[in-house]
Amino acid sequence: MFDRLQAVEDRYEKLNELLSDPEIVNDPKKLREYSKEQSDIQETVDVYREYKEVRSQFQDAKAMLEEKLDPEMREMVKEELSELEERVEELEARLKILLIPKDPNDDKNVIMEIRGAAGGDEAALFAGDLYRMYSRFAEAQGWKIEVIESSSTGVGGFKEIIFMINGNGAYSKLKFENGAHRVQRVPETESGGRIHTSTATVVVLPEAEDVEVEIHDKDIRFDTYASSGAGGQSVNTTMSAVRLTHIPTGIVVTCQDEKSQHKNRDKAMKVLRARVYDKFQQEAQAEYDQNRKSAVGTGDRSERIRTYNFPQNRVTDHRIGLTIQKLDQILQGKLDEIIDALILEDQSAKLESASDV
Repeated sequence: MFDRLQAVEDRYEKLNELLSDPEIVNDPKKLREYSKEQSDIQETVDVYREYKEVRSQFQDAKAMLEEKLDPEMREMVKEELSELEERVEELEARLKILLIPKDPNDDKNVIMEIRGAAGGDEAALFAGDLYRMYSRFAEAQGWKIEVIESSSTGVGGFKEIIFMINGNGAYSKLKFENGAHRVQRVPETESGGRIHTSTATVVVLPEAEDVEVEIHDKDIRFDTYASSGAGGQSVNTTMSAVRLTHIPTGIVVTCQDEKSQHKNRDKAMKVLRARVYDKFQQEAQAEYDQNRKSAVGTGDRSERIRTYNFPQNRVTDHRIGLTIQKLDQILQGKLDEIIDALILEDQSAKLESASDV
């Protein structure tokens, strides 16, 4: 582990030299690439340097105990030694986590897709609840939300809503939301007070850059049509709605949220690029089934991951066996407790996997 940490620190120093080189400074692409690489390892280097300093202090304090000291001084040194030992252990644990290979998508914006599934109108209402929950969480993080496409219902929910969340690290916190979410509650239309179970599905895609997935114009079929509102009534007589079909994969994206065809095409391209990128990632991930088993998982979107029980104000995440009696707070976007637990579980599984290698 310490050989790897030393290699990271050496690379950090090399990057310092490169970023001072006039040739690199005048090359925007390399400057951006090296700056990002340095930023990615900054925390690891800082913690490693602190570890070496604390470790040195620990060794010095240990050596002092071998000298002739009066009882009071000896007691002080023992106390300091105990504190330093505790700090060394904390830093070692943190360094192990920092050495876990980072998901290259973690810093990216995300495109979220929420759809009402089993349960009719109640499922659509629940999809609306989930959209508001994620919106509030995003706002609390200081992230920006942009609706790309939505299909609302007359009862106030969504058959489908697709939106982008722009914010550094958005994918790292939301990637475990992939899957089927189940709600148990008494619908407002239920006169007998019976609890109904409905589901909505959530898909989280990292935003893909042009350089990550190449989509040629010749591979896209571009169609336009008049946008329509609820019930299919025409709300726009201009052909502003767009449909993009990626011919090699068969992926289809529609967008009619904007009045401008150009804006709708731009939004649709973001979704199309993310879906194509995700498809390639999913295919690659399938080759590493054993690795997937060692983590919480972000791939199987048919998996029922969470239940929201209204009568008992309870949320249960089935993947990690976490139950929280704070459903009202969670629906207000206070997701940190669940998200932190999922990240910790994923890190622990990856640490265990790494130790088995």
